[in-house]
Amino acid sequence: MLDELRRQVCSLHMELTRYNLVVWTMGNVSARDPQSNLVVIKPSGVRYESMKPADMVIVDLDGNVVEGAYKYSSDTLTHLYIYRHRPDVNGVVHTHSTFATAFAAVGKPIPCFLTGMADEFGGEIPLGGFCLIGGIEIGKVIIERIGASKAILMQNHGLFTIGKTGEEAVKAAVMAEDAARTSFYALQLGTPILIEPQNIARLYERYTNVYGQQ
Repeated sequence: MLDELRRQVCSLHMELTRYNLVVWTMGNVSARDPQSNLVVIKPSGVRYESMKPADMVIVDLDGNVVEGAYKYSSDTLTHLYIYRHRPDVNGVVHTHSTFATAFAAVGKPIPCFLTGMADEFGGEIPLGGFCLIGGIEIGKVIIERIGASKAILMQNHGLFTIGKTGEEAVKAAVMAEDAARTSFYALQLGTPILIEPQNIARLYERYTNVYGQQ
């Protein structure tokens, strides 16, 4: 089932390793098929370099396995909660990328110091509180706190990103780590300058509606 989406999701996991956003078996990507509402997600505890499209697990929005030989990712219920409450979202990514997770470890959002961050996220990357892994609690906090952003930090845990597609969610994870890295170094040099809200709005509108091939 969903062979093309399985190939896409498997390939997107390789992008996480390419951009050094994950180590060992940490992190995951999922994508929802808009027609069937079924979700393809990484199997739990499987090394990235050995993963194949056939290893991806297909689940319904209630967490029932529809197809797959492996146990699904431990973050699956979080992903499914997001999908159930955000019909506009068809891709979710979770990483423990170094710089973003450093902000999560000290319980701080990432302020909008950078035009590239305004472009992609339309403001700061917010922070959600501490939650244990494996249930829907993280998903609840994400829905409550993420707002209009494509990314959120979970305290003491890591980064979650969302998108209209799995690829868009992976892009947001790459961009969030890039913003976190630059912001971290800027904080070592002094006090970074916040971009004013009206300029953030103008940058986000331009990037969303003008930038690139429309």
